[in-house]
Amino acid sequence: MKGIRARLTANFMIVIIITVTILEILLIYTVRQNYYGSLEGSLTNQIKISADLYAKYFSDTSLQENVLYNVDAFWNQSNAEVEIVDKAGNIVMDSQGTIPPQNRSINDIKDALNGMTGEWIGSLNGQKVMAVAYPLKSNSQIVGALRFIASLSAVDQDIKNTADIFISIGLLVVLIAGLISIFLANTIIVPLQEVTEAARKMAVGDFQARSKKTHEDEIGKLSDTLNYMADEIVKKEQLKNDFISSVSHELRTPLTSIMGWAITLQNEKFQHKEMLNDGLSIIAKESERLTHMVEELLDFSKFISGHIKLHNEDVNLGNLMEYFRKQLAPRAVREDINFTVSYPENLPHLYTDINRLKQLFINILDNAFNFTPAGGWVRLSVELQTDAFIFAITDSGCGIGPDELPLVKEKFYKGKSSHSKNGIGLSICAEIVNLMGGKLEISSELNQGTNVVITIPKGEKIDG
Repeated sequence: MKGIRARLTANFMIVIIITVTILEILLIYTVRQNYYGSLEGSLTNQIKISADLYAKYFSDTSLQENVLYNVDAFWNQSNAEVEIVDKAGNIVMDSQGTIPPQNRSINDIKDALNGMTGEWIGSLNGQKVMAVAYPLKSNSQIVGALRFIASLSAVDQDIKNTADIFISIGLLVVLIAGLISIFLANTIIVPLQEVTEAARKMAVGDFQARSKKTHEDEIGKLSDTLNYMADEIVKKEQLKNDFISSVSHELRTPLTSIMGWAITLQNEKFQHKEMLNDGLSIIAKESERLTHMVEELLDFSKFISGHIKLHNEDVNLGNLMEYFRKQLAPRAVREDINFTVSYPENLPHLYTDINRLKQLFINILDNAFNFTPAGGWVRLSVELQTDAFIFAITDSGCGIGPDELPLVKEKFYKGKSSHSKNGIGLSICAEIVNLMGGKLEISSELNQGTNVVITIPKGEKIDG
């Protein structure tokens, strides 16, 4: 968790630092533009006033004469350095008293001589300055240019002071945001640590441990999933224990009968022919029942491990339906149950494993008979659809309660009824149907009966 906390905090800090840096750059740039823009606007206003003054009162004499006699009228309008440039671009007057080399190529002067307001920022006499040039006109003709030059030292210092304040505020913001990011990281890490601790307890077998849900977010969903998993494990563990108990009881019953009769028949007093035949008959029946249960357990184990493979062949469904009718008719008569089998004529063949198909239907039909009292009925029917066969097994038995219905196909689940067996029959049926690519659906109402619908795709059809 330390690694996640460090990564989260680092990611938060990277985002914050990049954001603050971009904002600082934008703010400082905006301040610089405002300061420079303000100075440029001030110089422009002053130079326009001076140029208008020249056009109104001094334009009737030449520029050179104005430089000799009226030059104070220009530099008195501004605190900036003032330069007067003739039409050829030569500086003829400088308020500082120093005239630089002639014919310098300066863009702001060129713009002014072309009738525009020129601006320039650069280095002059070793210091950074801003210059604004404006045309001087006489009778609407440009006779030269007036240039105001202001030092940017004080402006740059003000910008630097403002930038220092912004940077200090930015560092403070980064510090505060860093502390908040650690807190935010902990809001994720702490619940994860609780979930991890709950998972660790479950991993060592403590399935009563639960993860506390604090928020309706992804971690909350993880807690719900983990708790649901623990509930399901506890439920499956209870089902498994019940299953083992049930199977142990089921196995003990025939074994007790076999052992009892085997001991009885060893005694010479009980070796009469009639008693011998009865004992051997009971031993044979109980052995057969025991073998059936063991085979069912082996099948269940194979299905769970995925070692079962279908041996498909062309199955005549009409013959199969008649097989079920003949096999179960004696039992139906014996138990006074009306058993009917219905199917359309000329049913197409089904390409599947006939032995697993028999196992599937015999198991479900056996359940239907077990839970149907005398005088009731059991029906087996088949319907052909476009791409599948629909088998329905319906009875008028005791039905299944709504609390048990979702569980009857669960592994190890044994119903509450006294007729319930070891809890793996329907699980095997569901696995067989899944292997065949089909679907098994059960609907039931208490004291009304049960309806089992099995959908099996047609599969590959073999001719001849």
